[in-house]
Amino acid sequence: MLGFLKEPVVVTVEINMNVMVLTLMGLISRLWGLSYPRAVVFDEVYYGQFVSLYMKRIFFVDDSGPPFGHMLLALGGYLGGFDGNFLWNRIGAEYSMNVPVWSLRVLPALAGALCVPLAYQILVELHFSHCAALGAALLILLGKIIPLGLILHMGEKGPFPLSFPTENSLITQSRFMLLESILIFFILLAVLAYLKFYNLQKHSSFSGSWWFWLLLTGVACSCAVGVKYMGLFTYILLLTIAGLHFWHVIGDQNLSNVSLMCHFLARGLALIIIPVAMYVSFFYVHLTLLYRSGPHDQIMTSAFQASLEGGLARITQGQPLEVAYGSQITLRNVLGKPMQCWLHSHTNTYPIRYENGRGSSHQQQVTCYPFKDVNNWWIVKDPGMQQLVVSNPPRPVRHGHIVQLVHGITTRYLNTHDVAAPLSPHSQEVSCYIDYNISMPAQNLWRVEIVNRESDTDVWKTILSEVRFVHVNTSAVLKLSGASLPEWGYRQLEVVGEKLSKGYHQSMVWNVEEHRYGKSLEQKEREVELHSPTQMDISKNLSFMAKFTELQWKILTLKNEETEHKYSSSALDWITMDTNIAYWLHPTSSAQIHLLGNVVTWASANVAALVYMCLSLWYLIRRRRKIYDIPEDAWQLWVSAGGICVGGWAVNYLPFFGMEKTLFLYHYLPALTFQILLIPIVLQHISDHLCSLGVTAFFPLLSHPRSVLLKSMFTALIVAWFSSVYFVYCTFSPLTYGEPSLSVTELKDLRWKDSWNILIRKQ
Repeated sequence: MLGFLKEPVVVTVEINMNVMVLTLMGLISRLWGLSYPRAVVFDEVYYGQFVSLYMKRIFFVDDSGPPFGHMLLALGGYLGGFDGNFLWNRIGAEYSMNVPVWSLRVLPALAGALCVPLAYQILVELHFSHCAALGAALLILLGKIIPLGLILHMGEKGPFPLSFPTENSLITQSRFMLLESILIFFILLAVLAYLKFYNLQKHSSFSGSWWFWLLLTGVACSCAVGVKYMGLFTYILLLTIAGLHFWHVIGDQNLSNVSLMCHFLARGLALIIIPVAMYVSFFYVHLTLLYRSGPHDQIMTSAFQASLEGGLARITQGQPLEVAYGSQITLRNVLGKPMQCWLHSHTNTYPIRYENGRGSSHQQQVTCYPFKDVNNWWIVKDPGMQQLVVSNPPRPVRHGHIVQLVHGITTRYLNTHDVAAPLSPHSQEVSCYIDYNISMPAQNLWRVEIVNRESDTDVWKTILSEVRFVHVNTSAVLKLSGASLPEWGYRQLEVVGEKLSKGYHQSMVWNVEEHRYGKSLEQKEREVELHSPTQMDISKNLSFMAKFTELQWKILTLKNEETEHKYSSSALDWITMDTNIAYWLHPTSSAQIHLLGNVVTWASANVAALVYMCLSLWYLIRRRRKIYDIPEDAWQLWVSAGGICVGGWAVNYLPFFGMEKTLFLYHYLPALTFQILLIPIVLQHISDHLCSLGVTAFFPLLSHPRSVLLKSMFTALIVAWFSSVYFVYCTFSPLTYGEPSLSVTELKDLRWKDSWNILIRKQ
């Protein structure tokens, strides 16, 4: 029974020292001197505001992407004890003592450090040599070797230069509170996990390791998309590759139909269902953490605002749910652009003639006003009755009912007619009707259409219902045009009757934000009532899925008014690195930090991509002619490596040519990472197949000794090239780390391209 005790228990651990050393060096390089400079660096001014809002639980919307990356940065602040009290108002501002700079920057730094062993492992899983994998890792390595004695005496001073060839731009981007290094980490993790899964597919299907790497692929893809929508490009690439691989699995005659279905369901679960569920969970955590009202919630619907603590919730809590005849309401336009505003009127009338000579109705102005005001209140009236109070019991207004909207303060009726609007002559003017005893009869009947109704008998509800008002006489729809009226309209926003009522647009949709049941019969009493705050006792809640859908839509459609940034660039500028970004300048010295890549590395990456595509075309043409220059296994290896590296570069770069957003050099870094991985792949292929005996297939007159000589020369060229990469890195390391401070002459010498903006202080 105790026979197992007769033999010792032996645990065998296999350690790849290459991975261990690369990881250690990456960690040292990223974490040492991380608090330097102790000042706001470029986009830290942007992300830091969101971290502060997380600390204070205040809701915000970032139109640049999902919240997972922001939450990771906030996690660093939380672990460092950050209380959120810092004014992120300018680049270069010195951090106060309550800001844990090291903690805020540590997660991007860790992600960047781990990219080094990931690059190594990816090439190993692609079945390239450890030498080629080590070369890829060294090109991405953000590491330095510092003698222990120097480490003990450096304190808070800036880091010393690296001891290995590196890519300067990746170093810079990973040492600050920015998201690109985190994005690249999850992208590389997803690629590595899928390659691990695919290599296990041949002999260990449905094993524990097989499931682990497959699930990790989906998780990493979801995290990449959750950090920035750029992660979606690599996710689509991996889904495409997985689909092609599964197509080959279908052709395996050894697999039964049940096995094929299990393979399909496993991939669907891991690569689609779990990533989608995780993506939604990011928003769940985001909305759970940010439960307080803030300035950003103004662009959300009234229902969303009312679900947050404070703000609109304090005003709307307890309002009557169902709008009835006699209800006093404010109507907010759902679009929220160019700003949130409410249907408004005042005693002023449209000018008799506009600046261009066109005439108006000279009726009372109706606008959309971006502030809460007593003139935003309207009374819902039954056209068949004169009373402006709610009956007992209340008579609710339903979809399709005809109503009149009476302006609460002036008691004039909302009206539209076949008169051109002030700034939108193709649309009808909207006014409050004044009886001038002229031949312009009132046209003030409106049909209520609930856009988000579940049935045609739905009741018009406060906050929840999104409503269109269709003019009975002309079928025009009440719409916010968004144009600002001239001085005579107090720069308020124009409201029109849109004749083309077909289709749905948020500018035509309104919702009741504030609501009370009117009780005052006399106008003076009613005015006092309209000036008083609403006070009821019923609350309204919005489900998570409703909030998620609205927030997701806002992120995808919200566009800030973007102006040309000093350091913005085009996608074409990235390839040749004709642009740079100044991240930080010391307040007194010339020390500065730039996002500036290693010229040799970038040029080499471009050459590697070009060589790969030319060789691939050459091989394809030759194979079409039944000429096989390289073995079949080498060809499959060449194709699979290109699918990952060239495909990764293409999907992360080419989409930017179709984007209208302001672009910066750091948007190119994910694509560049895939290009860097391609460099050792091309070099090994040339060494193994073009400089070896197989070179005679291309040059039959080349003898064997000469091919050996050619291979030796190629190796020498690689050493020289690697040395040049290191030399350029060392040359620009003062701009990468911000230390040491350079003289004016030295700074001018670093301006290798006229388009680079190296900062030089005026003497």
